[in-house]
Amino acid sequence: MIRVSCDVLAAFSAAILEAAGALPDEAQCVARSLVDADLCGYASHGVMRVPFYCEAIAKNETIPGATFSVLRESEVVLAADGNWGFGQVQCRRLVERVLTKADRFGLAAGTLIHASHIGRLGEYCEMAAARGMLSMLMVNTHGAARRVAPPGGKSPRLGTNPMALGAPTDQDPLILDFSTSATAEGKVRTLSLAGKPCPPGWLLDSEGRPTTDPNVLYRDPPGSILPMGGDQPYKGFGLALMIDIFAGALSGGLCAREVPQTPKGNCVFFAAMKPEAFGGRQHYQQEVAQLCAFVRSCPRVEGAGEILLPGDPERRQRQERLENGIPIEDAVWNRLTELARQLAVPVPAVEIRRQERD
Repeated sequence: MIRVSCDVLAAFSAAILEAAGALPDEAQCVARSLVDADLCGYASHGVMRVPFYCEAIAKNETIPGATFSVLRESEVVLAADGNWGFGQVQCRRLVERVLTKADRFGLAAGTLIHASHIGRLGEYCEMAAARGMLSMLMVNTHGAARRVAPPGGKSPRLGTNPMALGAPTDQDPLILDFSTSATAEGKVRTLSLAGKPCPPGWLLDSEGRPTTDPNVLYRDPPGSILPMGGDQPYKGFGLALMIDIFAGALSGGLCAREVPQTPKGNCVFFAAMKPEAFGGRQHYQQEVAQLCAFVRSCPRVEGAGEILLPGDPERRQRQERLENGIPIEDAVWNRLTELARQLAVPVPAVEIRRQERD
C-alpha cells in the first residue's frame, strides 16, 4: 500500500477522466468527489472507481456532457432525468435545486433517474448540513446490479441500496452513511483487486454458504452479500426493499429485476428539511446539542475508546489523510497508472511511501 497527496491524486484522476472523454468541469467534479471519499475512508467509492468510470464512457453507458432534464416540478418537488451523465454531476444538480426549494418553503424532495454511479452518499447530506438543513438520500442500482439475497435465499435479488441521513449541529454535522448490506460492493471489489480475503460475515457463495473469497460475487452464478443486521438480516433486507421502492418506483426509474433493462447506475431519492419550518431553529439546535452531549457522556465499558457519533470517523480520517496522504492499494495504483499510459496521461512523479496496512 502507498500514500499519495490528495491534490496530486485529484489532478491525476481528473486528467484520466478528461482523457477518457469527460468534459473538463465534469472531470474536476468527479475527481474531487472520488478523492473526498478516499479522504473520508471510503475507498470503495474513491479513485478505485476511475477505471470503471472510463470503461462506462467507452461503452456509452456514461455520457459526457449529458443534460439535466426536469420531468416534473412544483414549489417543493422535482423529478429529473440525468440522461446517463456522470452521477456526481447530475446528483449535485438535483441536490442544489432541492435545497433551494427547501430553503424557501421549509421542505422539498427530488428524484433522479438515469444517473451513473453518484459516489459517496454522505457528500450530498454534507451539502445540506452546510446550509443548515436536515436531509436524507437513498439510491438503488436502477434495477441493474443485484448483490444481496433475501434471508434464506441463495440468489441475489437487490442491490446494496445505501442511504444517508444528515443533520446540522452547532458544531460539526452528523452524517450517517451506510449500505443496507453487510458491506458495500465496492469494498468487496477493492479486496478482489488486491487479492485479499473478505472478513467473515460479508459473503455467501452461490449455494448460500459463508465464504471469505471476494471473487464469488462476480462469478456465474454469482454469490451474494449478506444483508445488514447480523442474526436479524430481515432488518437490512427490509430496509433495502423499501429503498428500492423509494428510489426506483417513486422516481419513475426501475426496481430490481431478473433481466436488467439499463446500464448499472443509480435512481435517487433526496429530501431536505429546514428546522425553522418545524419546531424552530433555536429549539432544534438546543435539543441536538444536548442530545449529542448526553450520548458522548455515556459511561464506557473497560477498554473502550471514546464515544463517537456519525461523521466523527470520517472527519478524523480526513484530517489525518490531508496531512499524510491517502493510502492507496498497490493494485489500484497500478491500474490507474496503466490506464494513464494507455490514455497518454502523464503519471505524476509522486513520492511513494510504503505504510502499514490500514
